[in-house]
Amino acid sequence: MTDGQERAGRPVGRRAVLLGMAGALLGAAGCTGAAPEPKPSASGSTVSPSPTAPPTSTGAALPRTTPWRPTSAEVHPEVKRRAVELVEAIGAWPSGRGGASAARARVTAQGLPAALVVQAGPLLPSADEAVLQVVDAQYGGILADSASVLVVCRQWTRHGGAVRAGGTTVDVRLARSRTGWTVTALHPARPGVPEASPPAGARRALADSRIVLPPAARADLRSGQVHDSVLTAMLRLAGTYRMYISVVRSGHPLDVFGTSRPSDHPRGRAFDVWQIDGHAVVDPATPRSLVERFMRDAAAAGSYNVGGPVLPSGGSTVNQFFSDATHHDHVHIGFRA
Repeated sequence: MTDGQERAGRPVGRRAVLLGMAGALLGAAGCTGAAPEPKPSASGSTVSPSPTAPPTSTGAALPRTTPWRPTSAEVHPEVKRRAVELVEAIGAWPSGRGGASAARARVTAQGLPAALVVQAGPLLPSADEAVLQVVDAQYGGILADSASVLVVCRQWTRHGGAVRAGGTTVDVRLARSRTGWTVTALHPARPGVPEASPPAGARRALADSRIVLPPAARADLRSGQVHDSVLTAMLRLAGTYRMYISVVRSGHPLDVFGTSRPSDHPRGRAFDVWQIDGHAVVDPATPRSLVERFMRDAAAAGSYNVGGPVLPSGGSTVNQFFSDATHHDHVHIGFRA
């Protein structure tokens, strides 16, 4: 195992993964936890969730959003449900219910410590009203008694008559007790200051409609802190696939979860994909051949470290491919430099 390998320490056993997949086949009927795009409001207005949507719209209504809920396709559905419900509780509020005090009340109603609100950061901006749409929730790591769930979200806030589009990714940490899973900490993404003129590769990736980036990931590319190897691979894969990226640099654990090995993500040398050509990686109805082909093409694009829900044979380097419970819901694509 190399220093940058993204396999978590002491992962959930194979039996747990197989049970989760069996449950999905019996009960999920091909449904995934992926949330639909927000729908127009009652007035017919809509704030586009497109990555190219203007950050501020005057006179627009807040979009309708839908709760994100996991399905039995997950290794531990209750872990993601707990993380997502907290993010939704903090990041959305009706008119007149903004601010930390009201957020603490919503968190307490979830049976979680109100002190978590202090860690909310960009998830709790000053605004008259806010709605939040979780795009995806993926594991940053899942062990027997602890977990990291990366909650990727878009957020719209109303300030008087202006609606602003934004969003972030939150690394939600959880621990298991005798009564179930509870949230212990929040680590929102910190993408850094955008460059006036990002590198050419970043500009091309940002403009490519086949590379779908959530807010924090787009900010990562604009910051100029994403390595050229990542950008080159994104663009190469976009020639064949439409990719929905969950995490690039920020919003990911600094270390490979459960270890002291630095992750490639915070160094700008990795990205994760949760959906390929409209098929969620976690969905048991997604052809495994599609996921395996995508993983092989990622390796051919230069990745030394490709992880996912399947384990392709071969590889040009030792341990080039890997599979574990953490990567049951996404494909990890890492680079040495």
